[in-house]
Formats: sequence, C-alpha cells, structure tokens
Amino acid sequence: MGAAFFYHLTDSPLEATLPMLVGKARGAGWRVLVRAPDQALLTRLDQVLWQGPEDGFSPHGLAGGPHDADQPVLLGDVPAAGFDCVMSVGGADVPPDEVLASERVCILFDGHDDAALNHARGQWKALTDAGCSAQYWAQEDGRWTKKAEK
Repeated sequence: MGAAFFYHLTDSPLEATLPMLVGKARGAGWRVLVRAPDQALLTRLDQVLWQGPEDGFSPHGLAGGPHDADQPVLLGDVPAAGFDCVMSVGGADVPPDEVLASERVCILFDGHDDAALNHARGQWKALTDAGCSAQYWAQEDGRWTKKAEK
C-alpha cells in the first residue's frame, strides 16, 4: 500500500526539485511516471531532465514513443499501471486507487500560487478521506521537513 507525499515548493523551483526526487525514486529501483496535465510543461521538464548533471542523469522519455514500456522514467498524462512511483506536477490528479497501487505518489505544488495550494489541499482531503496515507513536506531554510502525516 502506497502513500502520497505532498511537496510544498517554496525555496526550490520544480525544475530543481523534480530531478532530485526522480533520482531518489530511481535509486530505490522504482519505475517513475511524471504526470502533468499540460504537454508544454512535460516538454519543459523533459528538457530539464536532459540538461541535468551527467552523474545524475535519469534515462527518460516523453509518452507516445515506441519504447514507452521500456522507459525507467516516463513523462506523460497516462495511467499509472506498471509504475512504482507517480510524480504529479502542474495540478495533475492522482486518484486514490493509483496511490494504493503505487509504492509512492509525490505531489509537487508551487507554494507561491494560491490556485496550486488550493488544489493540493483538495487532493490531500480527497486522498486521506479515501483512506490513503499522506505526508506533507515543506522547505525550511533550504531543507525538507515533514510537517504533517495522516
């Protein structure tokens, strides 16, 4: 049974936090889906992952290619079946059944955007009301600290 980890981005942008979390998930041996509702955001994150440091490179691809099933990290708005970890960005929804079927779901949201904050609060309530475990992480002085768990 998986858990949803909510990451409230305030000090570090998505472009810095996502590669770090993808690296940790890959280090755990997990296959990762990065889900966003917007193709432009997925394309931008694809470029971010390609331009990362050589020693921290994460092999990946955009959904819709001929080798999607072989990608250790896939970027797309696709079902989570076959992935150990789902990273939701840009307000992409993750239903409770996907949380329960995954090792981990990471929901990253911009702490400076009121709409993103409200959407994340709604996701927290929907997932925890459905019986999913959840943790809320925030940045303090550049470090991630767990602020709540349910």
